[in-house]
This record gives sequence, C-alpha cells and structure tokens, in this order.
Amino acid sequence: MNAHDLNHGRSLIVIPCLNEAKYIEALIAKLAGAMQDLGADLVVVDGGSTDGTRDIVQRITSVNPKVKLLDNPKKIQSAAVNLAVATLGANYDYMIRIDAHGEYPADYCLRLMEDAIATGADSVVVAMKTVGISTFQKATAFAQNSKLGNGGSKHRTGAVGHWADHGHHALMRISAFQAVGGYDEMFSHNEDAEFDYRLHKAGYRIWMTDKTSMIYYPRSTAGTLFRQYFGYGRGRAKNFLKHRAMPSIRQMLPLAVVPVAAGALLAVINWAAAVPFVLWAVACLGYGAWMALGQKNPYGPLAAVSAMVMHFAWSAGFWRELLDIRNRRIA
Repeated sequence: MNAHDLNHGRSLIVIPCLNEAKYIEALIAKLAGAMQDLGADLVVVDGGSTDGTRDIVQRITSVNPKVKLLDNPKKIQSAAVNLAVATLGANYDYMIRIDAHGEYPADYCLRLMEDAIATGADSVVVAMKTVGISTFQKATAFAQNSKLGNGGSKHRTGAVGHWADHGHHALMRISAFQAVGGYDEMFSHNEDAEFDYRLHKAGYRIWMTDKTSMIYYPRSTAGTLFRQYFGYGRGRAKNFLKHRAMPSIRQMLPLAVVPVAAGALLAVINWAAAVPFVLWAVACLGYGAWMALGQKNPYGPLAAVSAMVMHFAWSAGFWRELLDIRNRRIA
C-alpha cells in the first residue's frame, strides 16, 4: 500500500503539550514526512507553556500553514485532544495522537493508516517500549518493560497484531471518537483506558498493530515516578467508580500493596502481620536480583526499587480515590 492509496482518509495529527521546548521543534520536523505523505495537518494544543514552547510553535506556523496552535486552558491531555477534535475535526477522517515526550519512527503515521485501512478498525493502538537515559531512568525502563513493572500488559511488551480491548492510543476514526463523546475530562490520567471501555462497549473495534511502536522516556526521579503512578491509580479507581469495571488480575496484585503495608504496622502487636509485606518486598528484590544475574542486567536491583515505587504509588492512588467520601456519594 502506497501513500496515494491512503489519501482518501484525511488525518489530523494532534500533539497535546505543556513546556516541551526541548522536544517540540524536532518532533514537528520529524512528522513533516507524514504530513506530506498522508496530506495530513498538525495541531499543537498547548496547556499554557512558560518555557518558550508557544514561541517555537508560532514561529513554525508562520512559515508552515499545515501546522496550527491551539490554547488549552484546561491543561490536561484529555481536554487537549477533545479541543482539537471539536475545533478542527470536521475536516478530517482520522486523528493521530502524538505525545510530545515520546519518540517515533519516521514511518509511524503511515503504518498506522495502513493498518486502519487494511483492518477497518475504528482505533489503532500501539505497543510502547520504555527507554532511559539517566541511571534511574534506565532502571525504571527495565522495570516498566518487565512483567514486574507491567504485569505482562501487551501494550507495554508488544504482540502480534490482534483485536484488543485497550492499548496506547495512536490513531482513531474521528466519527467513532465523537460518537462516544470523546475523552472524559474528569480524568487527568487513564483517560485512554476509560475511553476504550466506552468505545468497546459501543461496538467499535480496536486493533493492536505490530507494524510500528513508540519509545517512551520514564520519569527521572523517584518522586516524579511516584506522582505519575499515584495519578494512574486514581484514574483506574475513577474508571471503576464510573463503570464498575473491575481491575484485571495483573492490576489486582499491586492493588494489595498499600493494605499489606498498612497491615505491617501491626507487627508491633504480632510479627506475623508483617509477613505479607515482607513477601512482596522479597519478591520484588528477588526479581531484581534475577534480572541482574540471569539477564546480566546491572540495573536489576534498582529496577526492583522502581517497581516497588510504582506498585505502592498505584495502590495508594487507587485507594485514595476509592475511599474519598465525595466519590462514594457520587457512586
């Protein structure tokens, strides 16, 4: 399938961003080939950047009419994509979502369109590989790419192309996106999983492609990693409260971490109360040791620590949201 065969489906490339001056110009330049091959346009939806991102994009729009800039007063990504579709979507058939802090192969958009047309899918999702630069990022990347960190999630590890219930959002048919109401802007995290639940329930089809993937750079400190996964946990709890969608088995295991940690405080009364917490810690550290020895991965022990931060933060965020009195009243 060549680029000419894809021109009957016009695409809008959407980049939600906030303070991405280091990356935005190079990213737009990299997507120039896709804009040409697919006849696509590109919009940057900025959440109020203060680092010069807006100036860079405005300079690009002044010389390239295919690039546009929108202001996103709500700041979050779900609102950014909704705004782009509401403002410009009537002129396009497909929307391609690009994360400003990710890295993409040159033919990324072309491969997404090929699979969308070949399969007739309403949404094409991709696998995401995590790569680190600093020592902590490299350890976190190893954790996120392993079963210890992702529980075997196919959109983290990749798989042969198949129909799926969820994956990392890449391309979507705009008519399907609008038909189910777009992203729920109450979700600052996990808006993609909540959306996929509604999309699948409405009878639309999601295709996990194996033709392309993206690279993601993890948080660079334990504190920012904790805040990220705390937000993920809250988002997953919001999805449960909204749809009564039970977490999967791979999510149920880390969900128990905070209750187990709280129970360990009772060890002052009975030492046995600490056993579940100790078993979890030993399992994580043991997996890290196996990565270090069995896979000859020097970041294995630190990867175990990153995984423990992710587990604890996700569990804490979930229980924080679930036990909020206001949310219980709404539910």
